[in-house]
Amino acid sequence: MNPTITSVQDLKTYYENQLRSARVRAIGWELGVMVLFGILAYFSQKNVLYLIGFLLVGIIAVIHRFQYKKSYARLAVFKTAFPASWRDILEKHAVFFQNLDAKKKALFEKRVQLFLLEKRVEGIDTEIDDQVRVLVAASAIIPTFASPAFDYPALNEVLIYPASFSEKFEIGENKSSENIEGMVGNRYMNHSLLLSKPALLNGFNGRKGDNNVGIHEFVHLLDREDGETDGMPERLADNIYALPWLHLIKKEMLEIRSGESDINPYAITNNAEFLAVVSEYFFNNPEEFSQKHPELYDTLSHFYHLTPGGKSMR
Repeated sequence: MNPTITSVQDLKTYYENQLRSARVRAIGWELGVMVLFGILAYFSQKNVLYLIGFLLVGIIAVIHRFQYKKSYARLAVFKTAFPASWRDILEKHAVFFQNLDAKKKALFEKRVQLFLLEKRVEGIDTEIDDQVRVLVAASAIIPTFASPAFDYPALNEVLIYPASFSEKFEIGENKSSENIEGMVGNRYMNHSLLLSKPALLNGFNGRKGDNNVGIHEFVHLLDREDGETDGMPERLADNIYALPWLHLIKKEMLEIRSGESDINPYAITNNAEFLAVVSEYFFNNPEEFSQKHPELYDTLSHFYHLTPGGKSMR
């Protein structure tokens, strides 16, 4: 069970403890090798065994450093100040960030740095700048803000397209009639997430609203953590919420179909899209969402273990 992490120092300590445990294990192996080969050399009178022992200790140290290269890089991030220009981007464009207090903003910023350290954000036939990179990171962090150590282990890269695209990743004149603005990769792109740059930027226009394609797609990634994108993310929901959640989805879908709801009709596509659509609304316009959909608001607060504004429910 992960410890409670509510500050930058907590997160740093968490990573330091992970690395310390790994280093203790490595030192244990190193001492074991030294003792073993020291004994063998002493009784066999073969000094070459001392050299072999030292060589194996060096190999263990190199393997440890390579295996935990990411952990060492993470800790280096805590020595790096958050760029003021990045903070300006978040303050101007991210409603969720605007609602955080100073301590939580610092934690959010550090997670932006960590995300961009570990995940590649690449433009496909389009130029990308710091604003795009920072808002991609924000999209990832917002749904997992109550779980600061979560790092989307199945994701390697986020690909940014100049416009909407087709299921075959076509853009421009050769594109079919599909207009996809975001997609979690599959098959040979299983470790990728694809986003339309205009749609990403529109979702972070600095105003409260119910649409945010970046949040939408990262919620799909969370949903898929248990191996199935089904609108029931195992890591976010306790089993006791499963049946009530399914009943709530059915009820809300009926209201959408009858025109009695302001939730984006795309939510009725399936349970997975329902979760992603209402999560956009939950994070981008929490006050209105809580007033118009109090039961959904309460359920999503338990899913994500927080209320927008960063208040933890753990």
